[in-house]
Amino acid sequence: MDPITQGALGAVAAQSFVREENKSTLGLALVAGALGGMAADLDVFIRSDSDPLLFLEFHRHFTHSLIFIPAGGLLVALALLPFMRKRVGFLKLYLMTTIGYATHGLLDACTSYGTMLWWPFTNERVSWDNVGIVDPVATLALIVAMVVAFKRGSRLIAQLGLAFFISYLLWGVVQRERAEAVIESTIAQRGHSAERLTVKPTIGNLILWRSIYEHAGLFYVDAVRVPIAGESKVIVGSSVEKLDPNSVFPELPNQSRQREDIRRFAWFSDDYIGKVPGHENMIGDVRYAMVPNDVDPLWGIVVDPNQPESHVEYRTLRGNSREKFGVFLNLLFQ
Repeated sequence: MDPITQGALGAVAAQSFVREENKSTLGLALVAGALGGMAADLDVFIRSDSDPLLFLEFHRHFTHSLIFIPAGGLLVALALLPFMRKRVGFLKLYLMTTIGYATHGLLDACTSYGTMLWWPFTNERVSWDNVGIVDPVATLALIVAMVVAFKRGSRLIAQLGLAFFISYLLWGVVQRERAEAVIESTIAQRGHSAERLTVKPTIGNLILWRSIYEHAGLFYVDAVRVPIAGESKVIVGSSVEKLDPNSVFPELPNQSRQREDIRRFAWFSDDYIGKVPGHENMIGDVRYAMVPNDVDPLWGIVVDPNQPESHVEYRTLRGNSREKFGVFLNLLFQ
Protein backbone atom coordinates (compact mmCIF):
# COMPACT_ATOMS: atom_id res chain seq x y z
CA MET A 1 0.00 0.00 0.00
CA ASP A 2 1.00 3.66 0.11
CA PRO A 3 3.82 4.73 2.48
CA ILE A 4 1.49 6.61 4.85
CA THR A 5 -0.61 3.50 5.50
CA GLN A 6 2.48 1.32 5.83
CA GLY A 7 4.01 3.69 8.35
CA ALA A 8 0.80 4.09 10.35
CA LEU A 9 0.26 0.33 10.50
CA GLY A 10 3.86 -0.26 11.60
CA ALA A 11 3.46 2.36 14.32
CA VAL A 12 0.15 0.99 15.63
CA ALA A 13 1.49 -2.57 15.61
CA ALA A 14 4.61 -1.55 17.57
CA GLN A 15 2.51 0.49 20.03
CA SER A 16 0.21 -2.50 20.55
CA PHE A 17 3.04 -4.64 21.95
CA VAL A 18 4.90 -2.25 24.24
CA ARG A 19 5.04 -3.18 27.92
CA GLU A 20 5.26 0.26 29.50
CA GLU A 21 2.08 2.26 28.93
CA ASN A 22 3.34 5.82 28.95
CA LYS A 23 3.57 8.64 26.44
CA SER A 24 7.36 8.37 26.06
CA THR A 25 7.39 4.65 25.23
CA LEU A 26 4.41 4.89 22.91
CA GLY A 27 6.08 7.82 21.15
CA LEU A 28 9.24 5.77 20.63
CA ALA A 29 7.15 2.88 19.33
CA LEU A 30 5.37 5.27 16.97
CA VAL A 31 8.63 6.47 15.40
CA ALA A 32 10.42 3.11 15.35
CA GLY A 33 7.39 1.18 14.17
CA ALA A 34 6.51 3.71 11.48
CA LEU A 35 10.02 3.78 10.03
CA GLY A 36 10.17 -0.02 10.22
CA GLY A 37 6.79 -0.23 8.50
CA MET A 38 7.95 1.92 5.59
CA ALA A 39 11.52 0.65 5.21
CA ALA A 40 10.84 -2.28 2.87
CA ASP A 41 9.89 0.16 0.11
CA LEU A 42 13.46 1.39 -0.09
CA ASP A 43 13.69 -1.22 -2.84
CA VAL A 44 12.27 1.47 -5.18
CA PHE A 45 15.84 2.75 -5.44
CA ILE A 46 16.87 -0.47 -7.18
CA ARG A 47 16.60 0.80 -10.74
CA SER A 48 18.69 1.33 -13.82
CA ASP A 49 18.77 3.97 -16.53
CA SER A 50 19.72 1.30 -19.06
CA ASP A 51 17.15 -1.33 -17.96
CA PRO A 52 13.67 0.21 -17.58
CA LEU A 53 12.15 -2.97 -16.11
CA LEU A 54 14.62 -3.45 -13.27
CA PHE A 55 12.49 -1.47 -10.81
CA LEU A 56 9.43 -3.60 -11.66
CA GLU A 57 11.43 -6.76 -11.08
CA PHE A 58 12.74 -5.74 -7.65
CA HIS A 59 9.86 -3.75 -6.15
CA ARG A 60 8.15 -5.93 -3.54
CA HIS A 61 10.98 -8.41 -3.94
CA PHE A 62 13.39 -9.71 -1.25
CA THR A 63 12.87 -6.73 1.10
CA HIS A 64 9.21 -7.78 1.37
CA SER A 65 9.76 -11.48 2.05
CA LEU A 66 8.94 -13.03 5.41
CA ILE A 67 12.45 -14.42 5.81
CA PHE A 68 13.95 -10.94 5.49
CA ILE A 69 11.93 -9.46 8.38
CA PRO A 70 14.62 -9.97 11.12
CA ALA A 71 17.29 -8.47 8.87
CA GLY A 72 15.06 -5.58 7.82
CA GLY A 73 14.17 -4.77 11.41
CA LEU A 74 17.85 -4.93 12.37
CA LEU A 75 18.91 -2.51 9.64
CA VAL A 76 16.27 0.03 10.70
CA ALA A 77 17.23 -0.35 14.38
CA LEU A 78 20.91 0.20 13.59
CA ALA A 79 20.05 3.30 11.59
CA LEU A 80 17.98 4.72 14.48
CA LEU A 81 20.32 3.72 17.31
CA PRO A 82 22.58 6.82 17.17
CA PHE A 83 19.49 9.03 17.63
CA MET A 84 17.73 6.92 20.28
CA ARG A 85 20.44 5.22 22.34
CA LYS A 86 19.93 7.59 25.27
CA ARG A 87 16.19 6.90 25.39
CA VAL A 88 15.84 3.18 24.68
CA GLY A 89 17.95 0.02 24.78
CA PHE A 90 18.95 -1.65 21.54
CA LEU A 91 16.90 -4.84 22.07
CA LYS A 92 13.72 -2.89 22.75
CA LEU A 93 14.38 -0.68 19.74
CA TYR A 94 15.03 -3.74 17.57
CA LEU A 95 11.75 -5.30 18.73
CA MET A 96 9.82 -2.15 17.79
CA THR A 97 11.38 -1.79 14.34
CA THR A 98 10.98 -5.50 13.61
CA ILE A 99 7.30 -5.50 14.55
CA GLY A 100 6.81 -2.53 12.24
CA TYR A 101 8.81 -4.14 9.45
CA ALA A 102 6.86 -7.39 9.75
CA THR A 103 3.61 -5.65 8.82
CA HIS A 104 4.85 -4.37 5.47
CA GLY A 105 5.01 -7.45 3.26
CA LEU A 106 1.84 -8.92 4.73
CA LEU A 107 -0.11 -5.73 4.05
CA ASP A 108 1.25 -5.47 0.50
CA ALA A 109 0.19 -9.07 -0.13
CA CYS A 110 -3.39 -8.00 0.66
CA THR A 111 -3.31 -5.81 -2.47
CA SER A 112 -3.25 -6.96 -6.09
CA TYR A 113 0.20 -5.78 -7.15
CA GLY A 114 2.03 -8.96 -6.18
CA THR A 115 4.48 -9.45 -3.27
CA MET A 116 7.27 -12.02 -3.03
CA LEU A 117 6.47 -13.21 0.50
CA TRP A 118 8.07 -16.62 0.05
CA TRP A 119 11.39 -15.51 -1.52
CA PRO A 120 13.94 -17.15 -1.89
CA PHE A 121 11.98 -20.41 -1.92
CA THR A 122 9.78 -19.31 -4.82
CA ASN A 123 9.38 -16.30 -7.09
CA GLU A 124 5.58 -16.40 -6.80
CA ARG A 125 4.06 -12.94 -6.39
CA VAL A 126 1.37 -13.25 -3.70
CA SER A 127 -1.81 -11.21 -4.23
CA TRP A 128 -4.77 -11.72 -1.89
CA ASP A 129 -6.79 -8.91 -3.52
CA ASN A 130 -8.75 -7.83 -0.45
CA VAL A 131 -7.84 -4.14 -0.22
CA GLY A 132 -6.90 -1.41 -2.67
CA ILE A 133 -3.39 0.00 -3.00
CA VAL A 134 -4.81 3.21 -1.49
CA ASP A 135 -7.76 3.15 0.91
CA PRO A 136 -8.49 6.33 2.91
CA VAL A 137 -10.88 4.63 5.36
CA ALA A 138 -8.26 2.16 6.52
CA THR A 139 -5.49 4.75 6.56
CA LEU A 140 -7.45 7.34 8.55
CA ALA A 141 -8.40 4.77 11.19
CA LEU A 142 -4.73 3.85 11.68
CA ILE A 143 -3.59 7.47 11.88
CA VAL A 144 -6.24 8.33 14.48
CA ALA A 145 -5.36 5.27 16.58
CA MET A 146 -1.62 6.00 16.33
CA VAL A 147 -1.94 9.65 17.40
CA VAL A 148 -4.51 9.11 20.19
CA ALA A 149 -2.54 6.15 21.60
CA PHE A 150 0.54 8.38 21.82
CA LYS A 151 -1.24 11.40 23.31
CA ARG A 152 -3.03 9.34 25.95
CA GLY A 153 -0.19 6.93 26.58
CA SER A 154 -2.62 4.07 25.96
CA ARG A 155 -1.64 0.77 24.38
CA LEU A 156 -5.33 -0.20 24.31
CA ILE A 157 -6.13 2.56 21.79
CA ALA A 158 -3.47 1.21 19.45
CA GLN A 159 -4.80 -2.32 19.87
CA LEU A 160 -8.32 -1.18 19.05
CA GLY A 161 -7.03 0.57 15.93
CA LEU A 162 -5.15 -2.54 14.89
CA ALA A 163 -8.24 -4.69 15.50
CA PHE A 164 -10.36 -2.36 13.37
CA PHE A 165 -7.82 -2.46 10.56
CA ILE A 166 -7.67 -6.27 10.58
CA SER A 167 -11.47 -6.37 10.58
CA TYR A 168 -11.49 -4.05 7.58
CA LEU A 169 -9.13 -6.38 5.72
CA LEU A 170 -11.39 -9.32 6.56
CA TRP A 171 -14.38 -7.39 5.26
CA GLY A 172 -12.39 -6.99 2.04
CA VAL A 173 -12.20 -10.78 1.82
CA VAL A 174 -15.98 -11.00 2.20
CA GLN A 175 -16.51 -8.33 -0.45
CA ARG A 176 -14.12 -10.07 -2.83
CA GLU A 177 -16.00 -13.34 -2.40
CA ARG A 178 -19.29 -11.56 -3.09
CA ALA A 179 -17.87 -9.96 -6.24
CA GLU A 180 -16.50 -13.31 -7.43
CA ALA A 181 -19.88 -14.98 -6.96
CA VAL A 182 -21.59 -12.28 -9.03
CA ILE A 183 -19.13 -12.43 -11.92
CA GLU A 184 -19.08 -16.24 -11.90
CA SER A 185 -22.85 -16.20 -12.41
CA THR A 186 -22.41 -13.76 -15.30
CA ILE A 187 -19.70 -15.94 -16.85
CA ALA A 188 -22.06 -18.92 -16.77
CA GLN A 189 -24.88 -16.86 -18.33
CA ARG A 190 -22.52 -15.91 -21.16
CA GLY A 191 -21.75 -19.56 -21.83
CA HIS A 192 -18.08 -18.99 -21.03
CA SER A 193 -15.71 -21.08 -18.97
CA ALA A 194 -13.11 -18.98 -17.13
CA GLU A 195 -9.66 -20.49 -17.43
CA ARG A 196 -8.47 -17.82 -14.97
CA LEU A 197 -10.38 -15.29 -12.93
CA THR A 198 -9.08 -12.35 -10.94
CA VAL A 199 -11.32 -9.98 -8.99
CA LYS A 200 -9.57 -7.01 -7.39
CA PRO A 201 -10.69 -3.87 -5.55
CA THR A 202 -10.47 -0.50 -7.24
CA ILE A 203 -8.63 2.37 -5.63
CA GLY A 204 -9.95 3.81 -2.40
CA ASN A 205 -12.93 1.54 -1.72
CA LEU A 206 -14.29 -1.99 -1.28
CA ILE A 207 -17.52 -1.40 -3.20
CA LEU A 208 -16.39 -1.31 -6.85
CA TRP A 209 -14.27 -4.20 -8.13
CA ARG A 210 -12.46 -5.01 -11.37
CA SER A 211 -12.95 -8.49 -12.83
CA ILE A 212 -10.66 -10.05 -15.44
CA TYR A 213 -11.16 -13.57 -16.71
CA GLU A 214 -9.70 -15.56 -19.58
CA HIS A 215 -11.86 -17.41 -22.09
CA ALA A 216 -10.96 -18.73 -25.55
CA GLY A 217 -7.82 -16.62 -25.86
CA LEU A 218 -9.42 -13.37 -24.71
CA PHE A 219 -9.39 -11.40 -21.45
CA TYR A 220 -12.88 -10.17 -20.55
CA VAL A 221 -12.90 -7.13 -18.28
CA ASP A 222 -15.97 -6.05 -16.29
CA ALA A 223 -16.76 -3.94 -13.25
CA VAL A 224 -18.63 -5.46 -10.31
CA ARG A 225 -20.42 -3.28 -7.80
CA VAL A 226 -21.11 -4.89 -4.41
CA PRO A 227 -22.76 -2.31 -2.11
CA ILE A 228 -23.00 -2.82 1.64
CA ALA A 229 -26.76 -3.07 1.23
CA GLY A 230 -28.71 -3.68 -1.94
CA GLU A 231 -28.26 -5.78 -5.03
CA SER A 232 -24.85 -6.41 -6.55
CA LYS A 233 -24.43 -6.02 -10.29
CA VAL A 234 -21.98 -6.44 -13.14
CA ILE A 235 -21.22 -3.44 -15.32
CA VAL A 236 -20.26 -4.94 -18.67
CA GLY A 237 -16.89 -3.97 -20.08
CA SER A 238 -14.82 -5.09 -23.04
CA SER A 239 -12.25 -7.68 -24.04
CA VAL A 240 -8.72 -7.86 -25.39
CA GLU A 241 -6.69 -10.66 -26.93
CA LYS A 242 -4.37 -12.53 -24.57
CA LEU A 243 -0.73 -12.40 -25.67
CA ASP A 244 1.83 -15.18 -25.42
CA PRO A 245 5.17 -13.66 -24.35
CA ASN A 246 7.02 -16.36 -26.30
CA SER A 247 5.27 -15.81 -29.63
CA VAL A 248 4.07 -12.20 -29.78
CA PHE A 249 6.19 -10.24 -32.28
CA PRO A 250 7.38 -13.43 -34.00
CA GLU A 251 10.16 -11.54 -35.76
CA LEU A 252 12.01 -11.21 -32.44
CA PRO A 253 14.64 -13.95 -31.87
CA ASN A 254 13.83 -16.26 -28.97
CA GLN A 255 16.95 -15.30 -27.00
CA SER A 256 16.93 -11.59 -27.81
CA ARG A 257 16.88 -8.91 -25.12
CA GLN A 258 13.47 -7.62 -26.19
CA ARG A 259 12.00 -11.13 -26.04
CA GLU A 260 13.39 -11.57 -22.54
CA ASP A 261 11.98 -8.20 -21.49
CA ILE A 262 8.54 -9.26 -22.73
CA ARG A 263 8.82 -12.40 -20.59
CA ARG A 264 9.88 -10.32 -17.57
CA PHE A 265 6.91 -8.00 -18.02
CA ALA A 266 4.57 -10.98 -18.39
CA TRP A 267 5.93 -12.45 -15.14
CA PHE A 268 5.40 -9.16 -13.34
CA SER A 269 1.86 -8.90 -14.78
CA ASP A 270 0.98 -12.48 -13.80
CA ASP A 271 0.61 -13.22 -17.55
CA TYR A 272 -2.28 -10.76 -17.86
CA ILE A 273 -0.83 -9.04 -20.90
CA GLY A 274 -2.58 -7.72 -24.01
CA LYS A 275 -2.08 -5.25 -26.84
CA VAL A 276 -2.88 -1.65 -25.89
CA PRO A 277 -5.63 -0.20 -28.11
CA GLY A 278 -4.42 2.74 -30.17
CA HIS A 279 -0.73 2.22 -29.35
CA GLU A 280 1.41 0.46 -31.91
CA ASN A 281 3.79 -2.21 -30.60
CA MET A 282 2.69 -1.66 -27.00
CA ILE A 283 1.92 -4.44 -24.51
CA GLY A 284 -0.12 -3.52 -21.43
CA ASP A 285 -0.74 -4.95 -17.97
CA VAL A 286 -4.44 -5.81 -18.23
CA ARG A 287 -4.84 -6.02 -14.45
CA TYR A 288 -4.87 -2.25 -13.98
CA ALA A 289 -6.92 0.54 -15.54
CA MET A 290 -8.38 3.80 -14.30
CA VAL A 291 -11.86 2.70 -15.39
CA PRO A 292 -12.60 -0.75 -13.89
CA ASN A 293 -14.41 -2.17 -16.94
CA ASP A 294 -11.94 -0.76 -19.48
CA VAL A 295 -9.03 -2.53 -21.20
CA ASP A 296 -6.86 0.61 -21.47
CA PRO A 297 -4.07 -0.14 -18.96
CA LEU A 298 -2.22 2.21 -16.65
CA TRP A 299 1.19 1.08 -17.88
CA GLY A 300 2.90 -1.05 -20.47
CA ILE A 301 6.03 -1.64 -22.54
CA VAL A 302 6.83 -0.53 -26.09
CA VAL A 303 8.56 -3.14 -28.24
CA ASP A 304 10.80 -2.27 -31.19
CA PRO A 305 11.21 -5.39 -33.37
CA ASN A 306 13.89 -3.55 -35.36
CA GLN A 307 16.16 -3.38 -32.31
CA PRO A 308 15.95 -6.85 -30.74
CA GLU A 309 19.02 -6.35 -28.52
CA SER A 310 17.82 -3.09 -26.97
CA HIS A 311 15.67 -3.01 -23.87
CA VAL A 312 11.96 -2.30 -24.28
CA GLU A 313 10.60 1.09 -23.22
CA TYR A 314 8.43 1.26 -20.10
CA ARG A 315 5.60 3.76 -20.35
CA THR A 316 2.77 4.94 -18.09
CA LEU A 317 -0.55 5.94 -19.65
CA ARG A 318 -2.39 8.85 -18.05
CA GLY A 319 -4.26 10.26 -21.06
CA ASN A 320 -7.73 11.70 -20.35
CA SER A 321 -7.19 11.10 -16.63
CA ARG A 322 -9.79 13.62 -15.50
CA GLU A 323 -12.44 12.20 -17.82
CA LYS A 324 -11.66 8.64 -16.82
CA PHE A 325 -11.73 9.52 -13.13
CA GLY A 326 -15.19 10.98 -13.67
CA VAL A 327 -16.32 7.70 -15.23
CA PHE A 328 -14.84 5.81 -12.28
CA LEU A 329 -16.75 7.97 -9.77
CA ASN A 330 -19.95 7.49 -11.73
CA LEU A 331 -19.56 3.71 -11.56
CA LEU A 332 -18.75 3.86 -7.86
CA PHE A 333 -21.70 6.01 -6.80
CA GLN A 334 -24.35 5.04 -9.34
